Amino acid sequence: MTMAARIKFDEVAVGDQIPPLSKVVKREDVKAYADASGDQNPLHQDDAFARSVGFPGIIAHGMFSMAHVAKAVTDWLGDPGALKSIEVQFRAVVYMDETLVARAEVAAKDEVTRRVRLRVWAEVERAGERVQPIKNSEAEVELA
Repeated sequence: MTMAARIKFDEVAVGDQIPPLSKVVKREDVKAYADASGDQNPLHQDDAFARSVGFPGIIAHGMFSMAHVAKAVTDWLGDPGALKSIEVQFRAVVYMDETLVARAEVAAKDEVTRRVRLRVWAEVERAGERVQPIKNSEAEVELA
């Protein structure tokens, strides 16, 4: 797989949105994330346990959702090394078979450092409402 062309500093403006990235959250993806991360919490693997603490079934790891947001940013950048930092707030759970959509918007540009601050978030549609599992969050990227 080849990388997309790098985004250039002069090609972005405050208010620009990056292409959204959607993913249907599947049990096997959450299991693979648990195995890769070492986070084997039963909340993410055992429906009976998840129900015992008030959820309808297992939920995705918060970091699973953050990784999806980071992937949306790095896909847009075309260079994972251009992502310098990401800070997120986890605000809601993500259930199996929900479509997790990662989004970002250019919030600020620094002409001196050529760094761009992105407002990042993730959302799902749940019962006709837009829920944001990740919000009040930022990423900083360095552009050529």
